[in-house]
Amino acid sequence: MSCVSRRDIVAVTPWLAPIVWEGTFDSHLIDNIYRPQNITIAATVFAVGKYIRFLQDFLLTAEQHFFIGYRVVYYVFTDKPEEVPHVNMANNRKLNVLSVPSSNRWQEISARRMELIQTLIEEKLRNHADYIYCLDVDSKFHGPWGAESLGHLVAVIHPGYYGSTRSKFTYERRSVSRAYIAEGEGDFYYCGGAFGGSLKGVHTLADTCRRNFEADAAEGIEAAWQEESHLNRYMWINKPTKVLSPEYLWLDFKPRTPELKIIRFSGIIKNYADIRPNE
Repeated sequence: MSCVSRRDIVAVTPWLAPIVWEGTFDSHLIDNIYRPQNITIAATVFAVGKYIRFLQDFLLTAEQHFFIGYRVVYYVFTDKPEEVPHVNMANNRKLNVLSVPSSNRWQEISARRMELIQTLIEEKLRNHADYIYCLDVDSKFHGPWGAESLGHLVAVIHPGYYGSTRSKFTYERRSVSRAYIAEGEGDFYYCGGAFGGSLKGVHTLADTCRRNFEADAAEGIEAAWQEESHLNRYMWINKPTKVLSPEYLWLDFKPRTPELKIIRFSGIIKNYADIRPNE
């Protein structure tokens, strides 16, 4: 995968998985491998409540940058299907809208994601898709996101903790939770706003996180960052086969660091008190 040496970044994890940065791969070579396989990419996005306002820009920019030249199916989970915008798409790309209930707590919306992703894979994607990426709707694409990101289990380094020491990571630190990671343990801090992989890899992740979340809830426990906490616990035990650099999810309000040669996907600036039901 590597095509050039970069000395300003770390391009491999301690368990020898690649960390994908601009300049560490040859996109033409990778496309020559994957395009003949005629693969299908599923992309899930949750546009619940006021988050529906972000869907149009997400889809418009995805159509410019996300797996261009590949078959892509977007699955939009929303409680406002009548407000899903019409976006013109290429012939090999389409949009499916899936209705979900509203919620009075954004934490519940977050917590349901793993169950809905698991069910989607079981009921709709098997034999119909090869890879799945789960992405936050309140984000926009700014650069190409393609087959260099493919892998069995793919994590994205959280931009908010990129460059921080492990002691600053907001893992779930209470040992009573099944999302627990002890002080001094862990690898990277991964974001819940972008992850993916093969159907099998993501199904196992979603199923495990859902079961652990439900077991916690039965005991009155809610992990610090809901499904993101459980995702980090899972990926600490089950190491990602590919890690994407913060190019693949940056934050619009965060100053760009010198090693970021490109920003591919970034969370937009927003007022959480306005869009989250219980902020």
